[in-house]
Formats: sequence, structure tokens, C-alpha cells
Amino acid sequence: MFDSAFISSLLVIITINIVLSGDNAVVIAIACRKLAPAQRKKAILWGTFLAVIVRVIATVLAVYLLKIPFLYLVGGVVLLWISYNLLREEDEDNQIKSSEDMVQAVKTIVVADVMMGLDNVLAIAGAANGNIVLIVLGLIISVPLMVFGSQLILKAMERFSWLVYLGSAVLAWAAVNMITNEEVIADWLSQWTGLEAVIKIVIVALVLLLGYWQRSHHDQAHAE
Repeated sequence: MFDSAFISSLLVIITINIVLSGDNAVVIAIACRKLAPAQRKKAILWGTFLAVIVRVIATVLAVYLLKIPFLYLVGGVVLLWISYNLLREEDEDNQIKSSEDMVQAVKTIVVADVMMGLDNVLAIAGAANGNIVLIVLGLIISVPLMVFGSQLILKAMERFSWLVYLGSAVLAWAAVNMITNEEVIADWLSQWTGLEAVIKIVIVALVLLLGYWQRSHHDQAHAE
């Protein structure tokens, strides 16, 4: 099984995972940033584990996923909501218990990974050429790198709070890319040069402005 062709395909899959999982590391970091250190580690491990399981299943079913109409559009809209929601500040009186916070963080990681992982899934499915062993091995090897990356991003966010906005912008950009890659929308945008770039910039800016306004409003209300 482990001949040169298998090894080369495995290396390609690992590379795809590393290159396309940068956004996922950002999701993990932002989703877990408010948790206590002990719960943070659990949320990262559980969220990543469940996301990988879902991604393996999705990759195996990639051929069927391609037939779902408006898949990229729906995924992009969900991811846009996640990118905004990660900027929101909740009132302390309304905060849920820590254990439930961890569950919510895990849910966010899994949902965002599924939405963002469509390109990843399709690329891996193509590189694996239907070999499920290759798909599973590639993901297993890549997961520790994604977890390690999220830990580094978490530490950076604790030191530089503005990185939360940068992370949200990355997610929003990925979301808009998904939406504009939807076949119907891509065909429509192709009629006007430069319109796609303008739409992307406007939507990402809108997400960041709404997030900033909500956080500022929350801080002002909390101070009062």
C-alpha cells in the first residue's frame, strides 16, 4: 500500500490540509478565547476531533456534495454569521455556564469547519482519487498542525486584542469567497469587471463595523 504513488498522494493531501486549514485555526482560536485554560484545551480537542470526523465523511461523499444546489451560497452565509458572532460581546448577566460555553465553542468549531472545509474537502477528494485510507491518514497527520496553529493564535490574541478583528475579517473573506464561487452568482458577477472585489470588501467591512459597533455599545452599557 505504501508505494511511491501512495506516499506522494499523501504528501499532497497533507499540504492541501496545511494550506487550506489556516482559516480553521483562526476559528478554533476565536471560538475558544473566552474559555478557561483547562476548558480551552478540551474544546479545541473535541471540536477538532468532531470536525475531522465530519470532514472525513464529507470528503467520501464529495461527489454527492457537488450536486447540492446553492451549497456554497448557504455555507458562505452561515460563515458570515459566525464571523460576526465571534466579535459579539455578551452581557455578563446573560452568560451561560462555563460547561455550556465549552459546548457552544465546540459547536462553533465544527459548524465553521464544515462550512469552510468545502474547498478543502473537494481538493482532498480529487487528490486521494477515491482512496479513503489516504483521506483519513492525511487528515490525521494534519490535525496536530491545525491544533498547534490555533494555540499560537490564541496566545497572540491574548496579547493583542485587535487580532480578533483580523481573525473575523479572515473568516468573513472566506465566506464571501464561497458565496461568489456559487455558479449562478459567479456568472452574474463575471459581467462586471471589478464588481466582485468591491462586494467582498464592502461585506467584510460591514461585518467588522457591525461587530465593532456591538462591542462598543456593550462596553458603554456595561460602564453605565
